[in-house]
This record gives sequence, C-alpha cells and structure tokens, in this order.
Amino acid sequence: MPSSPSVPEPAADPQAVEPAAIERARRLTDAVTRLRRALRSSIRTDYPWESLPMAQVELLQTLAAAPLRVGELAARQRLAPNTVSGLVGKLLDAGFVDRQTDPGDRRTARIALTPAGRLQLDDWQRAHERRIASALDTLSPADRDAVMLALPALENLARALAGPAHG
Repeated sequence: MPSSPSVPEPAADPQAVEPAAIERARRLTDAVTRLRRALRSSIRTDYPWESLPMAQVELLQTLAAAPLRVGELAARQRLAPNTVSGLVGKLLDAGFVDRQTDPGDRRTARIALTPAGRLQLDDWQRAHERRIASALDTLSPADRDAVMLALPALENLARALAGPAHG
C-alpha cells in the first residue's frame, strides 16, 4: 500500500497569545481605563477650571522638553499630522504654544510652549499629583506599597508598548 504524503503540522501562529496572558491583559486594560476615567472625572469635579483635553495636555508635555515641528509631534504622539495640526491650532488660540522659525530650516516652523502653556501644564500636573496623592492616602499601607512597587514594571510596560514593534 503506497504511503500517503505526509501532511505537515500547521505552524504555530506567532501572533497567538496564551489565554492566561489575554486575561492578564484584559484585567490591566480594564484597570488602566477605569483609572484614567476616574482621574479625569475627579479632576474636573475637584478642579472645575481643568478643561484641557488629554490630547492637548500630552502635546504640551511633549513640547515641555523642546520645540518640535508638527510632523515630529505627530510621530511622537502616534497621531496623524492633520490631527496634531488641529490640536496645535486650539493650543495656539489659547496662547499655550506659539510658532517659531526652525533655525535648521527657515521654511518650516516649530511649535513651542509659551510661558502661559508652561503655567497651564504645571497647574495641571500639580492638580493631578494632589488628586492622586489624596487617593493613595485612602489606600491601606499594603495597597499603597503594592502600587508603588508596581511602578517600575508599569514604566517598563509603557516603554515596551511605545517601541517600534507596537506602532
């Protein structure tokens, strides 16, 4: 009886993830989402002046290090350039950023934080720090320690997610 040609085993899907890993990711995603939502909501309740959308805050945070062109901002924020242009327009109208001539290429402009933008960003940061400090104080010492001990791993996770493989 002739032997039948061997059928190769299907290759393991390199994108396949173990169910336990998916469950951990789901729980972390849920916790991070709820944490961000609670922080946004509580800040607006505790500090009614806080009305800057998170996307604008993130642009201000990026510009705090150095002025950038819109394309560079878009790449760093992983947003479309036209989206960043719209956000920059709102920040320009608010007086939080301004356009500067790029010394390396006088045909282009860099977006820079203004003193008013720096003040707004600093106020935003202090308000969030006070709110988080207050919330941390409500936790048991064990929970507070667990949160603080998790920070290096969460920072590593953020770097891993920001890496080129996840863009």
